Amino acid sequence: LLRDPTPDAGTLGLMPTGPQPSSHPADPSAPSYDELLAEAEDLFPEVRIGHPGRSKQYWLTVAAMRVLRAKWAVHMEGGDRVGTGPAILIGNHVHAMDPVMSVISAWWRVGAFTKVEAFQGRGAFFFRFMGQIPLRRGDAAATRWAMQMSSQVLAGGAKVAVFPEGTRSPDPTKLHKLHRGVLIPLLQSNPDMPVHVVTTSYEPGRFGRIRVTVKVSETLPMDARTMSADEMVGLLRDTMLQMSGQTYVDRYARDVKAELRAAAEDQDQPRDLAAS
Repeated sequence: LLRDPTPDAGTLGLMPTGPQPSSHPADPSAPSYDELLAEAEDLFPEVRIGHPGRSKQYWLTVAAMRVLRAKWAVHMEGGDRVGTGPAILIGNHVHAMDPVMSVISAWWRVGAFTKVEAFQGRGAFFFRFMGQIPLRRGDAAATRWAMQMSSQVLAGGAKVAVFPEGTRSPDPTKLHKLHRGVLIPLLQSNPDMPVHVVTTSYEPGRFGRIRVTVKVSETLPMDARTMSADEMVGLLRDTMLQMSGQTYVDRYARDVKAELRAAAEDQDQPRDLAAS
């Protein structure tokens, strides 16, 4: 299982363990990787974030996760469209396993934006081992830091992933309105990066297995220097819809989820009264 040929590094024994050469050098005027790690201690006090995009445990963690293929039958289409160097991956979000499904199919080093709360729970070690990029919603300083860190991750040769729906869709057949707060600055800060859409879908398989289809687009005709935010979001949205077969809902997923929770609570109240 661990000797399969891989797009990035050949075999497990040849996997890179540190930052790889990149055709995307970091801005020399920007903070260095080590400076950003030091700044993170002030931005995220008492939170261990590890080394985004450079975790030494990354490849071992990905190799260990390949045992998931015993339950998840993953089929990737278009993985060879992504080069071995840095890239920006934009995904739909229908399941907690979305970020995992692509990396256990293609040996990509990917640092994905992840809410900082994930680094504080019982599974915090997993996000550190995977070298994810912490992000605190609604915090301008943390967002600026995450943008600078993502550029350093790309400069190190890794890929950066973002799921602009912001949360898992409450209905996997629907694609919800894309948040721009991280998406647009990421694209504008790295205008020369190849950009790919990655969509993931799930359906029941035989013998209790789950069939997972991961689709990867060609490099998108994205020019962050000349395209407006509306044009970039429109291109990403339409590509996601075409690839995933989902239908579009022009509302944020978190708002739809909030309404569903409120409706469920309203239904429970009469039952509680009847029980009393």
